[in-house]
Amino acid sequence: MKLLKPLLLFLVINFGGLALGSWLMDNGPSSEWYNNLNQAPWTPPGWVFGVAWTTIMICFSIYLAYLFTKINTQKLKLVFALQVFLNVVWNYIFFNQHQVFLGLITITALTIVIFYFFFNYRQEMKNLSYLLLPYMVWLLIATSLNGYILLNN
Repeated sequence: MKLLKPLLLFLVINFGGLALGSWLMDNGPSSEWYNNLNQAPWTPPGWVFGVAWTTIMICFSIYLAYLFTKINTQKLKLVFALQVFLNVVWNYIFFNQHQVFLGLITITALTIVIFYFFFNYRQEMKNLSYLLLPYMVWLLIATSLNGYILLNN
């Protein structure tokens, strides 16, 4: 029961961030600009993104609920806030502003932040750290997609 409040809070923040990012991308994935780009051959179909992000945010919210129950420092709050910011702003930078290089920098920073969570809190979180694996794998794929677009357009 003590995890219910933080879990609900992180679900609202994380899915709220996804919603805000989606709104800021201004129809990006279906835009003429994006569809005319030379995209990586391993670019997944559109429906995969929704399934992936739903899974990622559920797992990440559970992870955060446990983490913040064990450790609740100002540093942790700042790292989490940075993660939310980078996750939201990448959509705007890449899809809305078409800044592919800046998008690559942003998504690389986001990837580093999520790997920081994994490695920095692994001792405290033990097997719960593996809840970050979907996020880590997805960010590696997304970063490669962003990099491919930068190099091939």
